[in-house]
Amino acid sequence: MYQKRDIGINHIVSRKNRHCYGMGLGVLLLDEVYPGFPGDVRNASAFPYPIQYQIVKGVDIQALVYSKDKEPCLDPIKRAANKLKYIGCRAILAECGYFSIFQNEIAGYVDLPVFMSSLLQVSWAQQLIGPKKVVGILMSCKSVLQEAHLVSVGIQPGSNYVVGGVMDDNKCPEFHNLWTEDLRSDIPQARYDQAENDFLEQAVTFYQSHSNMGAMVLECTGFPPFARALQRKIDIPIFSWGTLFDFAYSIVVHRDYYGHV
Repeated sequence: MYQKRDIGINHIVSRKNRHCYGMGLGVLLLDEVYPGFPGDVRNASAFPYPIQYQIVKGVDIQALVYSKDKEPCLDPIKRAANKLKYIGCRAILAECGYFSIFQNEIAGYVDLPVFMSSLLQVSWAQQLIGPKKVVGILMSCKSVLQEAHLVSVGIQPGSNYVVGGVMDDNKCPEFHNLWTEDLRSDIPQARYDQAENDFLEQAVTFYQSHSNMGAMVLECTGFPPFARALQRKIDIPIFSWGTLFDFAYSIVVHRDYYGHV
């Protein structure tokens, strides 16, 4: 915790219109009140770099995920992204994978690297595993996935991917206890062990139903707490919001190296 100062910082200068310094990732949050386990994007405690949140006022799960007309979400997202830029964040990310539908609009609006969805990693995963294998895209709700969610982050429709949904047909009740308006209580809550067991059951079944699955991309920001447990069971590359966050920070604040020859 108490390290020597970075001797590479010998002269400081203002960055245009940036009010804070030493900032890391700016995260757009849905306008919802529910907790997240460590590893969930909503829980800042597990990340080894600075996280700054900005609530997207008026954009909740219903508006972003289930509403057919998503256009009213765009202006509030732009305003929230601009606030994160203004305060000094070095990259913009979002809380929910379904923000992918606005990847191009926000990337073209705010002059920072923008990572609106974990689904950005799908096309990369496809390149890594080759065309004879498929990437498993594990959504929270497959039933509401639109082609536009995929196209916006560079995924070619009909290419080597398959899609599953862990919460469809009211599966994974602990997730519904947090995120589903008609099913959660007045005080959203969940049990870790039960959530992990339910998630692993659905994720492993999805994997086993596709014998040529070479990698899996987890769409939901609530899935990373269980990603390592999943990888222990299926032993393939797992991409999640956690891997995207780490990558995003590594390119906007590149590490130094210490070693010997």
